[in-house]
Amino acid sequence: MAAARPPLPTRTLGDTAVPVTAVGLGCAPLAGLYTPVDPAVAAATVDAAWNGGVRHFDTAPQYGAGLSEQRLGGALAERPREAFTLSTKMGRVLVDHEGPWDIWGEPNGKAAAFDFSYRAAFDAHLGSLERLGTDRVEVGLIHDADDHRAEALAGTHRALTELKAAGRIGAIGIGMNSTEAAADLVSRAHFDVALIAGRYTLLDQSALERLYPLCLSRGVSVIAAGVFNSGILADPRPGARFNYAAADQRLLARAQAMAAICDRHDVPLRAAALQFPAAHPAVASILVGARTPAEVEDALAMYAHPIPGALWHDLKRAGLLAEEAPVPS
Repeated sequence: MAAARPPLPTRTLGDTAVPVTAVGLGCAPLAGLYTPVDPAVAAATVDAAWNGGVRHFDTAPQYGAGLSEQRLGGALAERPREAFTLSTKMGRVLVDHEGPWDIWGEPNGKAAAFDFSYRAAFDAHLGSLERLGTDRVEVGLIHDADDHRAEALAGTHRALTELKAAGRIGAIGIGMNSTEAAADLVSRAHFDVALIAGRYTLLDQSALERLYPLCLSRGVSVIAAGVFNSGILADPRPGARFNYAAADQRLLARAQAMAAICDRHDVPLRAAALQFPAAHPAVASILVGARTPAEVEDALAMYAHPIPGALWHDLKRAGLLAEEAPVPS
């Protein structure tokens, strides 16, 4: 019989009392990211995360134009509300849309359009509560404000600050991909948390330069998302995606070189990809996107997989990891 995995550690965000487990479930895939997902499979995926000890679930109106929030809310409806943390995002509103559907595989006649205005933030909050079937979310994040920073600070951030002061949201933050834009926002306003996708991984350590040190100095907790960089670090074969697009040959070769070093230590690349970002002192939690129970169970097994210190040494010696990057002890 396999040994039971230890429970996931829980940390709080910034100086708030909002808890997150060391591994959270990213719920974009539940909305049919790239290809449709059977609703029963989506619910079973949330169940698998719950059974594995995950108590933080992240979603957004953008994901499937509300479908992710609906499916997540339905899957959690019978769980004790005080036992888990929900994070969702503001900065987009749902509008009627019948045209091309970009990366979402289940068109529903809606799309998410940018709107960082003060009023739209309150409307987005209420819409998310309705789709999630709850009276509160613990974490509110400004979503992808890279090219809308002034508007986001004047509108969405002001609304989030008021919602937090009123006790309707416990922690406020940003959810972004760009490290420079994220660092700019963190330097200009108070936030409790920064959810950053794909910028502190085995393939991309750009957050080390400015963003993560800034978060540490300002007491902003980081949730590291996109740890597989859209799949290349889970399975670096030709055709793999990197940050939502087809990976180029240089990135593919780099990921394959990492996989070869991992193989020499009998460690799956997936385990190294999950555990590496979690070692940085700014990171409170990593977020893993999954569309099936098997993907959840694999991620939790990889998070607990033993990794010898020599593996990290070999990755750095090969020039595949930044020398200054913290690694698991």
